Amino acid sequence: MSDLIQKDLADRILTLTINRPDKKNALTVAMYAALAEAINAANDDPTPRVILITGSADSFTAGNDLKDFLENPPVGSASPVFQFMHAIAGAEKPVVAAVNGSAIGIGTTMLLHCDIVYAVDTARFQLPFVNLGLVPELGSSLVLPALAGRARAAELLMFGDMFSTATATEIGLVNHVCGPDDLQAAAREAASKLAAKPPAALRKTKALLNMNIDAIRARIDQEAKVFGEQLNSAEVKEAIAAFFEKRPPDFSTFD
Repeated sequence: MSDLIQKDLADRILTLTINRPDKKNALTVAMYAALAEAINAANDDPTPRVILITGSADSFTAGNDLKDFLENPPVGSASPVFQFMHAIAGAEKPVVAAVNGSAIGIGTTMLLHCDIVYAVDTARFQLPFVNLGLVPELGSSLVLPALAGRARAAELLMFGDMFSTATATEIGLVNHVCGPDDLQAAAREAASKLAAKPPAALRKTKALLNMNIDAIRARIDQEAKVFGEQLNSAEVKEAIAAFFEKRPPDFSTFD
């Protein structure tokens, strides 16, 4: 698993690289478990002061590996998927993201819980849950309206269309836009700057910014309940069948 989630600790920065480029960095259950373990361990280890998350090659992450997801559906709070969600939402140290390409599904929702987000100008973002017969996750139904406003959040979550880095910046999801050649250096410079700050003051500042964490955790669990119910629905079955058959889904007969 160290090959698929690469960990590098240097200069007090823990870099987590999603490294499955042949699958656009799609996440499996095992990869979620590795990410959750790394983030939780960083909370208890005084050595890393900042977490930097990025992807390999030309993708941040394509979201869930659909085959693995169907074989290992996220059921219950012990699921590695939900362990990761709670880990990144509750990370005690600053989290910097370097979005080097497409960020689909959880690739976008995890950014709502990162503190500083850098992205290449060619990155694409998507919240495609409703298109798959599913509902939002990782607290996005709570955090995104607070960030972008309810109307914009409804547009992004209900249409589920791809959106650009310009839109992501406009709604406050992305802090800074870079060219592909400059992204990693810019994100690492930001992480280095944070790592040089007084560590206790930084953690406490983040804790104050995250004072609604209990509400976010509760929303993650509420979304997970509805998400689990939808997993067994005819809508999801049609969406998945259409995906594998490479055809548009047909929801015309559904109530």
